[in-house]
Amino acid sequence: MTPSQEKKLRVCPLCEATCGLEVTIAGNEVVQLRGDRHDVFSQGFICPKGTALGQLHTDPDRLRTPLIRRHGQFVPVSWSEAFAEIERRLSPILAEGGRDAIAVYLGNPVVHNLSLMIYSQVLLRILRTQNVYTASTVDQIPKQLASGLMFGTFTTIAVPDIDRTDYLLMLGANPHVSNGSLWTVPDFPGRLAALQKRGGRCVVVDPRRSRSAEKADRHIFILPGTDAHLLAGIAHTLFAEGLVTLGRLEPHTSGIAEVEAALQSFPPEAVSPVCGVPSETIRELARELATAEHAVVYGRIGTCTQAFGTVASWLVDVCNVLSGNLDEPGGAMFPKAAALAANTFGAPGVGQGVRTGRRHSRVRGAPEVQGELPVACLAEEIESAGDDRIRALITVAGNPALSTPNATRLQKALDQLEFMVSLDLYLNETTQHADVILPGRSPLEDSHFDVVFNQFACRNNVRFSPPVFEAVPDHPEEWETLLRLAGIVNGQGPDADIEALDGLVIASQVQAAVGADASPIHGRDAGEILSELANRRGPERVIDFALRSGPYGDAFGARPDGLSLARLEAQPHGIDLGALEPRVPELLRTPSGKIELAPEPILADLDRLAEVQPAASRGGALVLIGRRSLRSNNSWMHNIPVLMTGKPRCTMHVHPSDAQRLGLEAGALARVTSRAGSVDVPVEVTDAIMPGVVSIPHGWGHDQPESRLGVAAERPGVNANVLTDEFELDPLSGNSVLNGVPVSVQAL
Repeated sequence: MTPSQEKKLRVCPLCEATCGLEVTIAGNEVVQLRGDRHDVFSQGFICPKGTALGQLHTDPDRLRTPLIRRHGQFVPVSWSEAFAEIERRLSPILAEGGRDAIAVYLGNPVVHNLSLMIYSQVLLRILRTQNVYTASTVDQIPKQLASGLMFGTFTTIAVPDIDRTDYLLMLGANPHVSNGSLWTVPDFPGRLAALQKRGGRCVVVDPRRSRSAEKADRHIFILPGTDAHLLAGIAHTLFAEGLVTLGRLEPHTSGIAEVEAALQSFPPEAVSPVCGVPSETIRELARELATAEHAVVYGRIGTCTQAFGTVASWLVDVCNVLSGNLDEPGGAMFPKAAALAANTFGAPGVGQGVRTGRRHSRVRGAPEVQGELPVACLAEEIESAGDDRIRALITVAGNPALSTPNATRLQKALDQLEFMVSLDLYLNETTQHADVILPGRSPLEDSHFDVVFNQFACRNNVRFSPPVFEAVPDHPEEWETLLRLAGIVNGQGPDADIEALDGLVIASQVQAAVGADASPIHGRDAGEILSELANRRGPERVIDFALRSGPYGDAFGARPDGLSLARLEAQPHGIDLGALEPRVPELLRTPSGKIELAPEPILADLDRLAEVQPAASRGGALVLIGRRSLRSNNSWMHNIPVLMTGKPRCTMHVHPSDAQRLGLEAGALARVTSRAGSVDVPVEVTDAIMPGVVSIPHGWGHDQPESRLGVAAERPGVNANVLTDEFELDPLSGNSVLNGVPVSVQAL
């Protein structure tokens, strides 16, 4: 390292693994980026995405100034001009149509960004619109709903304790590529190798022989969308063969008898023709799960993005409970995050539980879950006439024009809006429809703390990253931009006092904590607490307060050895908070104070599950599934040169037998057609996909004329969501069905 260079530490914000990075910089340039070997959690592991932060920082396509659409063209403007335009255009819509005339869409990167994560919720509370949409309903909301009904909060999700397990059964998950999902697990390949070295086994159930399946001890093909049938057969076998062992959870679990009765209709012989897994294999899986000393079932996006996403997600934890592996070392355990985890608030062991359906979408009547409506309903809410239609849209760090079902319809609907504003780093397939684009900062110019992913970590830890670079002068942080928008929708205009608004944010949190009986600062003087936080502002002040009043916190002096942001800043490699520990019953927030194993809405949906016909009834029709690449977690990553090297990845995988039957040739184009639309995509013939199934990755389709993604446009690929159907949803959660989509394929 030369004298002009210096090293900075940073937690990677690009996926759920949250790896620690060591960044060597010279001036405003990244010279080298590698894993931080001393990071308490990731211990030097890094994936290709982490190395891309330098190119993201210097990407010439990344927006640095606001844009306004004038006479059909985007022109750069000052921040004051941009906010004045928003106030001018948005205020009449609010006055005429009310708050529900404005919709908000929050994209996946929100949960990776401290400012966006905290202050987008502030904007929503001030706006008070019923029309809230997020990427959750094309991703994980079924798991959150199932977990909420069972354990009491939407983020109380059990994760595999991989470092102590002997048997890992994974369905619809590919952590070799995803680095974990709803499971924060840096260096999954190394952890899996360690599991196998100590004599453990990993079994992967997937319609495709993924990278994780290749490294597993066993791979089992399954027909897309039938994971719930397989899991029901496993649970049925546990009951039928006397393998149920509740252990210490028995007094803390209700609904066992109801679950046993409900699963009587799903013996292995009944579900095998539906899911394509032999009945004896189903029994083997049940026995292996029950007899391994430490075992765990994990299901992820493939189990969520299907017609029975909530039922499948529920059955994952039903199997963990029945086999005695929930809340046990080496099983499915519950992390204890240092800050802002819902299962550390309130009285331990009891709560209000979760509610859904408090409102319904205007056109289709789809129910709300976790405060949001299915994003598959967004287009129709814009298109359909009526005084209560959506007339304006705010998007925050999202690209729904690519990521949501029947993307073609949504793109057309966006052009029917009266006004649209986007907070985003890029002029992309979604923001090209906006009237105003407000750019965020480079991730290396922001501080970082993982609010969400610490709640899913395979080992308890806490880390904080200060900015690597100083921000460009006069470029507001995202939280300031969001508060400026909040001031506009609240009638305070574009020059609202955002310092005062921010003061209200922290004051309300402090008042709530000192007034809560179970809070470690209950009864304290709110003014005294606020004075101790006065040297910080924005999200760092919120995090300092959350840490100090959290389960490991210093309680503002009452526990001198506890956590604070200052203590965390003094430990740049992070603080290890230890292995996961049993938390039932204290983490439960259900009305009964027990694990509610038999939620009525889920049991009622089993009738629909039983009606599914055997696979043979499809008559040779093909179904579509997605897939992901290690180098493309989000669509904007396709604009980073280092992540776009190698052979083209946007191809259609098809089995050799199907290719021969349909006359498909490797490298040639095939037309794939569904009810929603069609795409022409290059063919890749491989026996890694099971017969009857084709696979196209998500996040591509960078051929829109107004977007400014120069690197991505060189390899645009096709948008798989042109094929997915906006009318196909998991009825309980509202999640879109993105796997198991019926398609026809013909050679071109």
